[in-house]
Amino acid sequence: MADNASPSRTQIPADSHATLDSFEKLFGFVPNIFAVMAQSPHALAAFKSLQIPLERTLDAAMRDRIALAVSEMNSCDYMVRAHTYIGAQFSKLDVTELEMNRYGRSSDPKIDVALQFAKKVAETRGKVKGSDLQEVRDAGWTDAQVIEIIARVSQFLYANFVGNVFDIEIDFPALEAIADEA
Repeated sequence: MADNASPSRTQIPADSHATLDSFEKLFGFVPNIFAVMAQSPHALAAFKSLQIPLERTLDAAMRDRIALAVSEMNSCDYMVRAHTYIGAQFSKLDVTELEMNRYGRSSDPKIDVALQFAKKVAETRGKVKGSDLQEVRDAGWTDAQVIEIIARVSQFLYANFVGNVFDIEIDFPALEAIADEA
């Protein structure tokens, strides 16, 4: 197990501070995963630069759903907890849906197919079957959207690897606390 202490602001290069400020504005605090990533301004910028363009395509709820499916598969407790919270608070997903999303499922048939596909992409390292691709197309997802799903899988694999390698201390509330607020 790695050391899960997040670096303090004074330990983080100045080139990362503006990006951390934007995360603090969004969340009201700097999530530990971003503080850890911020030790490399380039790696933090790469994460954020992938995130911003993809926010214009797949909606925020879909992003959270993919994050949950990929993070559960990778046993990344930090990202599961973070996107459960983010999905509930910002995307307004209910607790039952969030729990289903963790296992690559959804109550919405179109989203269900996309989440199963995202999970397969992560599990197989992209070596999905032609029938898997056809299934997601048949559910109504365009090839452009499929590529965006793959990009999100890649983004969350990166976050999962950082979370697992550094065993980042979880700073988001548990599902039970989210359910109690709802």
